[in-house]
Amino acid sequence: MIYTAVDTFYLTDEQLANSPSRKDGIDEATETNLRIYGCHLIQESGILLKLDQAVMATGQVLFHRFYCKKSFARFNVKKVAVSCVWLASKLEECPRKARQVIIVFHRMECRRDNLPIDYLDPYSKKYSDLKMELSRTERHILKEMGFICHVEHPHKFISNYLATLEIPPELRQLRQEAWNLANDSLRTTLCVRFRSEVVACGVVYAAARRFQVPLPENPPWWKAFNADKSGIDEVCRVLAHLYSLPEAQYIPVCKDGDSFTFSNKSWDSRSQPVQEVSQCSPQANDDASVSKAPPVAVNLESDGSKGSFIKVSINKLKESKKSDDESKSIPVEGDLKEEPVQKSKSDHRSEIGGERNKERESEREREREGNSIKARDCDRGRGSDRERKRKQSEMDRDKIKEQGHRSRDRKKDLGNSEKSRHHSSRDRDYRSYSSWEKDRHRHHSYA
Repeated sequence: MIYTAVDTFYLTDEQLANSPSRKDGIDEATETNLRIYGCHLIQESGILLKLDQAVMATGQVLFHRFYCKKSFARFNVKKVAVSCVWLASKLEECPRKARQVIIVFHRMECRRDNLPIDYLDPYSKKYSDLKMELSRTERHILKEMGFICHVEHPHKFISNYLATLEIPPELRQLRQEAWNLANDSLRTTLCVRFRSEVVACGVVYAAARRFQVPLPENPPWWKAFNADKSGIDEVCRVLAHLYSLPEAQYIPVCKDGDSFTFSNKSWDSRSQPVQEVSQCSPQANDDASVSKAPPVAVNLESDGSKGSFIKVSINKLKESKKSDDESKSIPVEGDLKEEPVQKSKSDHRSEIGGERNKERESEREREREGNSIKARDCDRGRGSDRERKRKQSEMDRDKIKEQGHRSRDRKKDLGNSEKSRHHSSRDRDYRSYSSWEKDRHRHHSYA
């Protein structure tokens, strides 16, 4: 039984030897190959998604933990790798959208299989199925982990251990080598067998041995970091075995399916057989109708020899001749009388069928008209907002024009009123002048 705590998820060698994949008939070499392959997918996808190394390390640890509880024959490696990347990006507070993760894995698979890189439409059925599988596998992982996904990596201990051991800072290559070994250790089961402190001591020891840097052994340096010599030796042995293996390849052992992000060709090939069957179904019926005749001949041949077959055929010919003679002996008047009745019945049936066809056509036309009206209404509903905006803008323009015209009319009215006042004053002066002249002429005339 595997117990999971907040910061511990470690198994013994016996538990790893009796993993669910072994129970399903998968050998150790295949399981190791698939583990390395899945971790390589997680690392490559993390680089393409521009994620931090902590996200990729967390995804690989979750990958190993999940397959310690589930079998490679039940869950596809690619499905679990995609879900681990997506879940780890959220756990490490560096989230990526599901669309980005799916598209990256789709392109990776196309490149690995030497297929043309096709565009994955986010609104297609293929993309929706892939997204559903992604979320479903993520739920499986969380369920098996008990929603406890705390992970400690050996990377954070390397720099502290090197500083404690008084390694000169000039040896940057040793520090980088230890960091690279810690990254490569995530492709093995060391993360579920040893604590991160032991793995950090192992990679530091391996890097120091490579660059021939002595480490203090009296007292032993690993005791200061709560590690043991056997664990350090096992870490070095597992890393050496990892570097001796060839490049990991995908092995289809899953029963559900071989790949997660199927290429468009495989999806088309899935849909083609159905069409071929539907197209070839009439031919199949014809073949079946043709194949019904031979069994009679076979039975005849099985009943007797060729002579019996000839006798049977002669008897059939005689019976057919008799039937022809009997048909000729029937009076023709009866046939003539019966023919009009049959013709009338056939005409009646044809009329009924024609009426039914007309009714069906009328119903179809009504349905088409209704659908067209509905489509127009939908289009009108969609364009109603635009029409409203247009009307509103036109109203505003008309208001502005009316205001401008009114202001112009007011100015004209004001100008006309002033002119009228001016003219009225002139008229008054003229009238007064004319009255004065009249009075003067009158006085002069009297004089």
